[in-house]
This record gives sequence, C-alpha cells and structure tokens, in this order.
Amino acid sequence: MKELNVYLDNAATTKAMTEVITKMCIVLDEHYGNPSSLHYMGIEAEKEVTEARSILARLLKVEKKEIFFTSGGTESNNLAILGVARAYIRSGKHIIISCYEHPSVGRTAKQLEEEGFEVTTIPVHSDGTVNLEVLEGAIRPDTILVSIMHVNNEIGVISPLDKIGQIIKAKNPNTIFHVDAVQSFGKIWLQPKKWQVDCLSISGHKIHASKGVGVLYISQKVKIKPLMYGGAHQMGIRSGTENTAGIAGLGVAADYMYSNLTTNSQKLLELKAQLRDGIMNNIERTFVNGIEGNDSAHHILNMRFEGVKGEVLLHALESKGIFISTGSACSSNKPEPSATLLSLGYTEAEVNNSVRFSFSMYNTVEEINYCIKQLMEIVPVLRKFVRK
Repeated sequence: MKELNVYLDNAATTKAMTEVITKMCIVLDEHYGNPSSLHYMGIEAEKEVTEARSILARLLKVEKKEIFFTSGGTESNNLAILGVARAYIRSGKHIIISCYEHPSVGRTAKQLEEEGFEVTTIPVHSDGTVNLEVLEGAIRPDTILVSIMHVNNEIGVISPLDKIGQIIKAKNPNTIFHVDAVQSFGKIWLQPKKWQVDCLSISGHKIHASKGVGVLYISQKVKIKPLMYGGAHQMGIRSGTENTAGIAGLGVAADYMYSNLTTNSQKLLELKAQLRDGIMNNIERTFVNGIEGNDSAHHILNMRFEGVKGEVLLHALESKGIFISTGSACSSNKPEPSATLLSLGYTEAEVNNSVRFSFSMYNTVEEINYCIKQLMEIVPVLRKFVRK
C-alpha cells in the first residue's frame, strides 16, 4: 500500500499554489471582462493584466512595455526565435543555439533551417556547461540571433549569462541574445538588461501558476515579427484576448516566489543534498549526471543507477506513490535516449540508466526519506533481473 504521494517531477510542472487559485477564481468570477473592452468590466480585467505586468517588470528590472504575455514557454521561445529571425532576415541568416536546448528552441531552429537559415549548434563540456570558446568563434557578422537556455531542464546546469552576453556583444553588438529562462525564473534572480539579454522566455506552470500562461521579455530596441495576426493586442506582437485569470495568477506566483526566494532556495538545496547523499551512501553504483555545486540548480538532480533502466525505475517508484521523470517532460514519453545526456558524452546505456528528480517548496524531508527508503528496496531487486 502507498504510504505517501511524493511528487518529484517539478521541472515538468508544479502544483498551483493556493494564492494563485484564489486569485484566478476571483478573476474568473468577478473580473471576467475582456481587457480590451472600454466599459467598466473591461477596465477591471485590464487592471489585473496591468498589475501582473508591473510585477513581472519590477522583478526583472525592465520596462512594463517590454513584458508580453503568451500561452507558455514554448510560445515564448517560438515567438522570440521566429520573430527575431524574420525581422532581421535582411541583416543575416545565421543563428546559434546550444546542443541541449529545449525542443521548443531546437525544433524551431530546425524549422528556420528549412526556410533557408543557417544554424550553428554549440557543444557542451562533459559537465554540461556550454563551450564558450566555440560560441565565441561561431559568432559572425551575419549572426542575427544566439539562443542559450539558462538552467538546463534535465541536468540543472546553470549557464553564465553575464559572460555569454559579454561574448556575444563583443563579437557582434547587433546579434540578438535570447534566453530560455523557463527553469530559472522564480528560482534565481534574473537581470536581463545587466546581462545584455534581449529576449527572455518564462513559463507560469513551472513556478506554481497555471498552465497556459507565459511571458516573453522583449527589449525595446529589438524588432520582432508576430506569429499571429488579429486584434493587435499587446502592441501587435501577440494578438489574441489575454488569458486574464492565468496572467493574474502568474503575477501572484512570481511575486511569491521572489519574496521567498532565499528561504525556498535553501530548502530545495538541502532536499537535493539529502536525496543525493541518501542514494549514494546507501545504494552502490549510483552517480550524479552533470555538474554539482554553485553552477547546478537547486531544484534538479539527475542520477544514474547502473544496471537499472530509468523507465523501469520510474514505474517501480510510481507503484510506491513517487513520481519522477526519465528526462524532459517534452521528450520523456519517447523511446529515444536523452539528447542532453548524450551531448555530455554518456553512453546510451548510461543514459538509459538515468532519471531526473526535481523539487519544489512543497516537498518535505519526510518525503525524501521515504523516496530513499523505497529506492534502497527497489534498486537491488531490479538489478537481479538485468541480463549479464
């Protein structure tokens, strides 16, 4: 019988916080007007959007008119990459991404290749950090866009955006720098202007807001072609009636996450260390994938259990009420091994033996102890069935 339900797949999505649900219900029940309408109900709805926009702008230290609401991280990444590429096509057709970007970046770049753009993919070192020397050498006069994720969604490595911004602008000041910050917003302080980031993507459901809402920060100096045409909402960059309830909830979640950042970060850091040490001290032939320490996000832990298939372990833990992932939620339901782990030089067997644990402020010491206890029982049993 299950003793607990332990959700350790928070890099995939998070539980909406009570404050967000309350806010969204108020908006849906009372402030349900169209924010573009001129009457009282529309004005009340518009106030909700404006308040959320003010919160996001304050937290990112940018102008309110630089905040654009989207349907989530995937749309933000698509809007940034396709929008910039199509707006600057006369300046060049060369784009740079890293080799382990989220599919909403990698596949969007692939689409641009089919449209005649040239895409250079930057490798990473064995610890998961982006190879900055190769990046610097790849930037050309016709490079119009560089897109690098801040925190990798599978291994948690943190890219040094300040250094990357310096490299890009030193080689070509006209190159637009886009950052997928879906896994870092709400967990790390972000300074897009200081780091010379021109566009930055955020997702609501990664920080205890609802699914279906995200943000794209676009610097005032950046031109961008819209993906959708319609009522010219949000200065024509993103047409469509705003998801007022989702946006208002995102504002609440963002404000809460940054108001409690220090406390939550320390808690998640301790939970991560507790699980890592509990596994490595009690189960032989277990390893951490990727980098550790200050360059690793406190909410993601990718581990390898030699001789145990990650998918089998996932389902064995699921039977005990523990929910983890074998990698990115956008690719973990597919049989292919993780491209991220392969890019770090792990063998296909090592990749298949890997799983991702990801934490939130709702996880507890008791839950982590329960997870360790179940792993200590499950892993030796699963290893008995491995073919020699």
